[in-house]
Amino acid sequence: MPSTVVLEKKQAQVAALAERIKGSIAGVIVDYKGINVEDDTKLRKELREAGVEYTVIKNSILKRAADEIGLDGLDPILEGTTAIATCTDDYVASARILQKYADAHDNFNVKSGYLDGEIIDIEKIQSLAKLPSREVLLATVCSVFNAPIAAFARGVQAIVDKGGVEACEADKKNPSEDSAEAAPSEEKAE
Repeated sequence: MPSTVVLEKKQAQVAALAERIKGSIAGVIVDYKGINVEDDTKLRKELREAGVEYTVIKNSILKRAADEIGLDGLDPILEGTTAIATCTDDYVASARILQKYADAHDNFNVKSGYLDGEIIDIEKIQSLAKLPSREVLLATVCSVFNAPIAAFARGVQAIVDKGGVEACEADKKNPSEDSAEAAPSEEKAE
């Protein structure tokens, strides 16, 4: 039987992990066996820069935390070495980084994950991993909104380059010699 100090420490770990999972929008659970220190350091740095919190966790602690918040269905994957990556503001960051890493390393495997409090399978994690980053998506949306404004600005600049609105109206009233010469040639062709 564990001492009360050890039991209280484990209960605090379970409560902290449950709160972390509740506060995140997405998470990925991985089997990290076979990873060396250098690769682990690079992986953690990349995850940290993307705003993802990554920790190695005991299976029993993760199981209790998941049960506490109602995230059922993790029991079959909770064996072997386990780490969890959670993110509070980006749905795809943890999936993209960890799946890329798993593809490059044979012993590193994605086990499962969750999205908005629902367990997702490996196929969905792989689909999420293929999505572009949040910054790329936002840039794409901004460029779509920006295109009509840019076209309007180019049109206004063309009018200014021609000499302003007055010059454009004068061209309409007095057709240029180019358009006068083009008209007779069109009549001759008929």
